[in-house]
Amino acid sequence: MSTGMKRHLLVTTVVVGFGVTLAAVALMAQGSKIQRGADIAPVPLDMSGLNPALVREGSYIVNAQGGCNDCHTIPSYAAGGNPFAGEPTVINAACYLAGGAPFGPGIVSRNLTPRGPDHLPANRTLDQFKEIMHHGRDFRNPPDATPILQVMPWPVYGNMSDRELEAIYEFLRAIPTIDPRPAFCGPPM
Repeated sequence: MSTGMKRHLLVTTVVVGFGVTLAAVALMAQGSKIQRGADIAPVPLDMSGLNPALVREGSYIVNAQGGCNDCHTIPSYAAGGNPFAGEPTVINAACYLAGGAPFGPGIVSRNLTPRGPDHLPANRTLDQFKEIMHHGRDFRNPPDATPILQVMPWPVYGNMSDRELEAIYEFLRAIPTIDPRPAFCGPPM
């Protein structure tokens, strides 16, 4: 084998080895989000027919990054589980993402739990969910005078990739349905 061929083979081996190492590091980083998402899911998940890795990644985004619980679970924390009161964090699983937070006259956070005959998050298709998150479109039926969501910080979530939104959607498909929302899943009187 000539010196040039040996060099070429060595360079190729180094480049391929480096690429494999980078791919392994990326997978481990992704795996940690997936594992963490599984660890922090505050409710039992039904993954029947769903992609478990995508569900867990969605759990990570919703529960560790998105803060969805803050507006879509009322009250956000179970009795004795409010971290703002110095207690160990315990999410209010009984009302998890069922909505009900008032934000002014006629504006209430939506129930994100799966509903309807097809068990869809907030009773919306994936395409509708992406439209909501990317563009703030409000699919109320009948429509009202505000076709754009007024409180939901959709401009921030709109910067998420379709893959991230698909992971969130898959997670929302796996959580328990809460419909109708019980009276105790609302602001204190």
